[in-house]
Amino acid sequence: MQTITTIGLDIAKSVFQVHGTDAAGQVVIRRQLKRRFVLSFFERLPPCLVGIEACASSHYWSRELQMLGHTVRLMPPAYVKPYVKRQKNDATDAEAICEAVTRPSMRFVPTKTVEQQSCLMLHRARHLFIRQQTAVINSIRAYLAGFGIIAPVGRRGVEQLLEVVANTADRRLPEVARACLAALGGQLRALKAQILEFDRRIIDWHRSNATSKRLDAIPGVGPALAKALVASIVDPKAFRSARDFSAWVGLVPKQNSSGGKDRLGSISKQGDRYLRSLFTAGALAVIRYAKIHGTGIGRGLRDCWRGDRPRSPPSRSPTSSPGWPGR
Repeated sequence: MQTITTIGLDIAKSVFQVHGTDAAGQVVIRRQLKRRFVLSFFERLPPCLVGIEACASSHYWSRELQMLGHTVRLMPPAYVKPYVKRQKNDATDAEAICEAVTRPSMRFVPTKTVEQQSCLMLHRARHLFIRQQTAVINSIRAYLAGFGIIAPVGRRGVEQLLEVVANTADRRLPEVARACLAALGGQLRALKAQILEFDRRIIDWHRSNATSKRLDAIPGVGPALAKALVASIVDPKAFRSARDFSAWVGLVPKQNSSGGKDRLGSISKQGDRYLRSLFTAGALAVIRYAKIHGTGIGRGLRDCWRGDRPRSPPSRSPTSSPGWPGR
């Protein structure tokens, strides 16, 4: 058998597809592997270049294959898709991966460590619980509105509604509806407690990481965003400039340029949606800080960076000083 130098590995839940070529680009192997045979198959191979599409389990397989001595390159699926020929299936996907990994202009995804994956899982789980909390609150408000019971917008309003549900002397609610709403109230309290626990874990991890604390010094960057950045970015040097990083997050305008004329639209909204939402919240906090203290955005950024705090807000400001916007 000719020596295999490059392998395209199409990973899945149970059945994996392997497409291997030699140094001349000739196909040497094309076969399917059950999950339990994948590591034993690569153990018998000499060290080679392995291409994998970046997905949920790709970082695990990348770490495992690297421990066997192979060079693993993860690629965004969108960059592999142009190399897929007709009739998309596992075999053509593996062939496309094998070809894409050898392209000199291909962009690769660094392999995340177990700690980074755990940190990102903490953020994703917290974000999921926040969405569930919002859904439960909206359900409670909608159900009670059906009986003519409403409350002001905000946290205090929800607490008022739950007090109505807990008051058995209030005859506006039938018993069946009260039981359903009480169950929703219990679910809401459990979600809030779990979100607070995740917040504590984020703060603890942030305080123990020097890079995260340095990022926290940037105006508009708080512990949550700093921790998410450290967990998401394996090698900051992979970005050639700040604009490359902005494009990766999805903060650059969408282009439709032609004929030497630049046509820029709205934000492309491609990239990491979670990081983009945290950056947006931090920017709005800096803007709010500048408005409350009656300064321009540039001066507000400078004051936040230096840690300056006006002793009293301007007379036209309706509230007192909120302190540092990102903390």
